[in-house]
Amino acid sequence: MADQSISWIAADWGTTHLRVWIFGPRGEQIAALSSADGMGRLSPEQFEPALLSLIDTYLREGRQTPVIACGMVGARQGWVEAPYDAAPCPPPGANSAILAPVDDPRLTVRILPGVSQSKPADVMRGEETQIAGYLAQNPGFDGVICLPGTHTKWAHISAGEIVSFRTFMTGELFSLLSERSVLRHGISSDGWDGAAFAEAIDDAMARPQTLAADLFSIRASALLESLPPATARARLSGFLIGLELAGARPYWLGQHVILIGAETLSNLYSAALMAQGTQAELAGGDAMTLAGLTAAFESSMKETP
Repeated sequence: MADQSISWIAADWGTTHLRVWIFGPRGEQIAALSSADGMGRLSPEQFEPALLSLIDTYLREGRQTPVIACGMVGARQGWVEAPYDAAPCPPPGANSAILAPVDDPRLTVRILPGVSQSKPADVMRGEETQIAGYLAQNPGFDGVICLPGTHTKWAHISAGEIVSFRTFMTGELFSLLSERSVLRHGISSDGWDGAAFAEAIDDAMARPQTLAADLFSIRASALLESLPPATARARLSGFLIGLELAGARPYWLGQHVILIGAETLSNLYSAALMAQGTQAELAGGDAMTLAGLTAAFESSMKETP
């Protein structure tokens, strides 16, 4: 049954999942919905039906409900390409959003662009909206925002702009090594060893050039010393995050660092940074995504004549 009190809809559309939040006229969240219809499994003409499968019952005949979307939905392989804004730049907002083609007269869809960097070449899609959300709540922030994930981002923020950023494929490397390499035979899918994690971080930062050998030592220790699978998992994570911290040192050393992402992974980064004398503050990834999409929606309403 259509809900006549719907004001707008926020959408975080990634490679593997679609998440939407339905909001009422006073900013109240009415519903949070999700599906496995990520960008990676859809052709351009399938995006609108995938969205409607979640929100159809909330749309009202005779009224256009605005949808603000971020993430891989705006990639070249997505619904419609939303070209990157070039850093240094503010996190993209409604003024640079792209209208997606829709057939259903009950909705309009605006897709926020990502951010690009020419030297060194780098791109982000989705993380810029989380940065926008943090800046909306902390407009005077000057420092570094780290967004841990499959492809972790380190962004230098100053005067409300993304000045520069670097991406580290740490999460994807962990997934590949733990699930598809020879290391998979001795690594558990859960459990943890904090001491092994901390030691591996120190080793990787002190001797990054020996990483390939240190990784194989995980397998050798499992064979010769019955290394516990949870310890192996923690050691692998520590080696990879330690290598990342060594490479990202100019971003975090002596800086005010904010971590935006899933709590478990953000806590690992926080512990790793604290061991290097850098204290980081945590901000929830979902909360910052919603704050960024809300800021874009509010901006779009101001632009409406």
